[in-house]
Parts: sequence; C-alpha cells; structure tokens
Amino acid sequence: MTENKSEPEKLFQDIGEIVQEDNDDVKPTEIESYCMNCGKNGITKLLLTKIPYWRDIVIMSFDCECGFNNNEVQFAGAISEKGCEYTCEIHDKDDLNRQLVKSETASIKLPEIDLEIPATTKRGRLTTVEGVISSIIEDLSAGQSDRKLIDEDTYNKIEIIINKLNDYLENKEKFSISVDDPSGNSYIENLLAPNPDPKLHTRYYNRTREMDIALGLMVPDETYNEACDETRKDDKDDKDDIPEVMTFPANCSHCNAPSDTKMHLVNIPHFKEVVIMSTVCDVSIQLIWRINSCGYKSNEVKSGGPISPNGKKITLKMEDIEDLSRDILKSETCSLLIPEIELELRSGTLGGRFTTVEGLFRQVYEELKEKVPFVSGDSAQNERKASFEKFLAKLNRVITGEDLPVHLVLDDPLTNSYLQNPYAPDPDPNMQIEIYERSWEQNEFLGLNDVVLENYEKN
Repeated sequence: MTENKSEPEKLFQDIGEIVQEDNDDVKPTEIESYCMNCGKNGITKLLLTKIPYWRDIVIMSFDCECGFNNNEVQFAGAISEKGCEYTCEIHDKDDLNRQLVKSETASIKLPEIDLEIPATTKRGRLTTVEGVISSIIEDLSAGQSDRKLIDEDTYNKIEIIINKLNDYLENKEKFSISVDDPSGNSYIENLLAPNPDPKLHTRYYNRTREMDIALGLMVPDETYNEACDETRKDDKDDKDDIPEVMTFPANCSHCNAPSDTKMHLVNIPHFKEVVIMSTVCDVSIQLIWRINSCGYKSNEVKSGGPISPNGKKITLKMEDIEDLSRDILKSETCSLLIPEIELELRSGTLGGRFTTVEGLFRQVYEELKEKVPFVSGDSAQNERKASFEKFLAKLNRVITGEDLPVHLVLDDPLTNSYLQNPYAPDPDPNMQIEIYERSWEQNEFLGLNDVVLENYEKN
C-alpha cells in the first residue's frame, strides 16, 4: 500500500527569518508556569529557532511579576554518536575571544589551577572563553566578604584562584581550557577553519554505559546480552558458514527509538577483511507538537584481524577524473591530506568510511559547508568568511576534476586503510606506499603502550 507523505512542518526557522520586521507569523509560545521565587505563576516564553550551519535550539525566557526572571538555551537537535573533548591553549586576546558553545551536559576544566565546572552547575549557553573566565570570577567572588569573617583560610585560597583568573584575562599568563561533552554538542571555535588549529585539540570517544544512561539514551539490558551470547554459541557450531547479513538491536542516536544495525563481513581483494555496519531508523516518533519520521542513516566500517605492527602511508597522484572513482577505505585512525589545497583531516574525522574518492571528497565538502560553526552568518568576520568560501571553491574544483593533478595522502598508523589499485597485483605507477614504524606518541594515542602481551600475570 502506498502512503502519501506530506512535507513536514518547518518548526525551526533560521534566526535571520525570525527577526525580520514583517514576519508576524513567528511568535514565541507562552506557557503559564510556577515561579520558584514567590510561589505564584509567571510566564515562560519558548522560541524554536535555528543557528545557521550549526544546531536547532530552543530559547526559553521566564518572567514573573515579583521581578524574578530566568533565561536558558537548550539544544533541540540530535545527540552525536560519540562524545567530544576540546582542549584549547589560550595565549593572547584573540584566543580569549574564541566563541565557545557549552551544552547542559558539558563540563569545563582549567588544568593549570585544577578547577572544574561540573555539567550540572551551568546551563547551556553560547559565550566566549573570556566570558567563561569572567563568569567563574563572578561566581567565586560572591560571598567573599562574609567568607572572610567566617573562614579566612578558605577565603585566602579562593582569593588566590581569583587573582590567577584575573591574570588570565589580562594575558599575563598562558593557560588552557577543556570542554568535555558526552553528548558531542559543545564546541570551541577554530580560528583557522577549515585548516587545523595548532592550539585546538579535539578528541572523540565512545560513551560508556553510564554516560548513555545519564543522557537518557536506551541501553540494552542483560537479557539482550544473554541473547547475543546464545547467538554467538550458535555461530561457533559452524565457523565456515558466515551469514550474509547479521542483524542486532540498537537504538537510534538521533531519536533514541529502537532500530536495527546490520553488519556484514567483506573481504577486500589484496587487502584484508573488514566489517561494514549500517543503521537505518524508519520508526515514526511522536513529539509533543507533531509526529515525525526520523529516517536517520548511519554507516561505519571497522577493520578485522589483529593490530598491525607498522603504520602505512599511501600517496596517490590524481591526474585525471577516473582516479575519483577509485574505491577507498578510510579507517577511524587514518588522516587525510591534499597539500595543493591545504586540506587536512586528522584521525577520527568522519569515522570509518568505505566509499569512492569522489564520495569521500563530497562528504568532506558537505560537512564543512553545513556544519562548521562561526564562519557563516552575521557574526562571521568577512576576511575569514571569504577565505573559507575560497577554500570550498578549491575543493569543489578538485571534485569536478578541474584542478587536477593533486596528491592524496592517507596516513594510517594501524594500516587499516585502503586505496584501490586498478593495476593489482602489479604496482600502480602513480601510487606510493610507505610502511613505517609507529612513534611512541602514536602508540600512546592508540593506547598500545600500556598493552602487555607477555608475563602479564606479574603486573
């Protein structure tokens, strides 16, 4: 039976459309709500809006006749598949002016003074690094006069921290700031986007079961684990009979509804065995104001087999448009570089992907165009905006084959990435493969320095 689906209502309009003088259709929703200050009822106003090239947000404002008011911003978009931690080194005034997005699930740390702001103490907000430091000073200064009379020792310790924070604001000392968000909805501005910022370090990580529960995500229970164990036992009975597609239950990272993840083992000729996983959510979910079909899709590739003792660096000179149709497997640990257009993707960017060179470049283009904050909109600096648009134009000319030849460099310390060789098993004259020994820093980043394979009983 064919079902006609109408276009979903656009609930989150761009903030530029909302502030237009002739736009009378978009008005905040007003709800009568309880005042925590006087016990009477006040008015809460809700406005659904969208920050271009970033997130859907809900702006909330509460006012009561007693004078009490409260403002808050909440994210209305999806929770990212992985958590993220941004660490930025602050050296000068420009670094203090970096825009910073903190969600309600993010914690902020200043390692040099061992200061941490837990996620539960501050609501979601859009500010700057300077704004964060100023807010900490304001919070610590509150009640200092009374504290001096009651507990002078504590007063002196807090005063030392306040003086140190004031030195940070006046650029008398360098420091670093870290934002750790399990939901992946926080961000520190990259002043050199789309190029990597040497002062800004990003780390993506898989959430623990406790983190998923704290975020309100559905976590498989023990009965699910027992069912998986039974499935594994059945599979062991016939090791040579690998099913075409294996399916196991999961939950959608966008709407949290139950969905199925499908997994398939693929043997890539002249390479190794890899695992392709795909999650498609086609469950209709009912929100407070509408019924919507999620339709979220996620694809990921994991390598099979043991950890390689060496790393691999692949350099391809792309001379014609046919090179764009080569198959490419980019693992999570692989970095990508096109020196001619100054494009560099660090390890962890885009996750694991099995596609074509053109498909990977187009995905990079779309991700940069749609999801890089602070380089678009009214708040973006004209010089940075023009530079970013010029970079996107260069990347687009490579995708269309207008700016060839260029060099594509894949560097994977775990040797889990692959680039098709149409001449296989003979060598490709335009492709160079370098096998190298991993450095101590690479092994430390991959967590291999702490792995003990011999005499581990003694440790």
